[in-house]
Amino acid sequence: MRRSFRDTELGTVTLLHMRPIHPTLLCLLGLILLFGCRKESSSNDDPGSGGQTPFTLHVPIWVDTAVGPQHEAPGNPLTFEGIALGRRLFHDVLLSDDYTQSCATCHKQANGFSDPAQFSTGTNGAHGTRNAMAVINLGWDGRFFWDGRRNTLEEQAHDPVTNPIEMRNTWPEVVARLQAHADYPGLFERAFGTPDIDSNKVVMAIAQFERTLLSFNSRFDRLRYMGDSSALNEQEYRGLDIFMRDGHCVDCHTEPLFSDPGMRNTGLELIAVDSGLAAITGNPADIGKFKVPTLRNIAQSAPYMHDGRFATLEEVVNFYAHDVQITLPNLDGHMDPWRFGLVNLSPQNEADLVAFLHTLTDTAFLTNPALGPP
Repeated sequence: MRRSFRDTELGTVTLLHMRPIHPTLLCLLGLILLFGCRKESSSNDDPGSGGQTPFTLHVPIWVDTAVGPQHEAPGNPLTFEGIALGRRLFHDVLLSDDYTQSCATCHKQANGFSDPAQFSTGTNGAHGTRNAMAVINLGWDGRFFWDGRRNTLEEQAHDPVTNPIEMRNTWPEVVARLQAHADYPGLFERAFGTPDIDSNKVVMAIAQFERTLLSFNSRFDRLRYMGDSSALNEQEYRGLDIFMRDGHCVDCHTEPLFSDPGMRNTGLELIAVDSGLAAITGNPADIGKFKVPTLRNIAQSAPYMHDGRFATLEEVVNFYAHDVQITLPNLDGHMDPWRFGLVNLSPQNEADLVAFLHTLTDTAFLTNPALGPP
């Protein structure tokens, strides 16, 4: 008889032989995760003392072990001043042509820094054709946007400002506004050593802030990495077992990021309305390939898929249980279990899987005032 996930070894800890963790220790562990980003102590570590103060981004040891540090950002090291500037810019409507929208308008913290609307609305009322992706743990990514057209967070931060269906502005106009602002020249001087502002410094600051948007404090994390066997209920345990086994979800959504670096066609439709990666590469084999999004805080980041076609997690799970288009010639290899008829989920299996996905919610991240408007 096959063991359930609850009976299997999690790392070096076996759940069935785990001693309960004292509540005080759990509280302390939670605080460590919540305030995990801190600076290294030094004799001159006050952000207000002038100059650029290095910021050390601390992540849980299990993240560093599994995926290593965030990708290098040559010429743009994290500093307290740069992050503070990036946070202010991320939330500032000054970046848009009519002073009505900021990055945060389409990337709302309560929704995992995504947009609950199927398609975001630009400053002139125009709508795009893709849902705004969640901005979570992106420092480990090497491709951005659904079609993977940008390779760094700095490049990603550049595009929405000038996009004709988003902020509809020009960089010369943005720079002129910032340069004439009462606060920004001083903030740029503190962050970059000069009051002179340009588009590169703007996107560098925003990228610094985005690299601090870390979410690793869900109930699943308390189970998997802190040994709290009470973190999930029985239905959620069953859903976890399905996620890791018969549902094959883990094939594309791997721990601890619950995402994947590849661009994949997961059999969404026989005739692609949106060609995805192929529009960038020109390669017909890339038609229908899209970035694999993180599942962290997935219960808060509806709607789902690149075009927001599914309004609920139940709809997403039901699609993967029954409607994957297995005859596509460029269906991703990770979808072979579907191609060979190995994924057979009952209605109860589907409900259990949805219940598990809710355990990936990190309430502290979604409500942390330090990530909201300054």
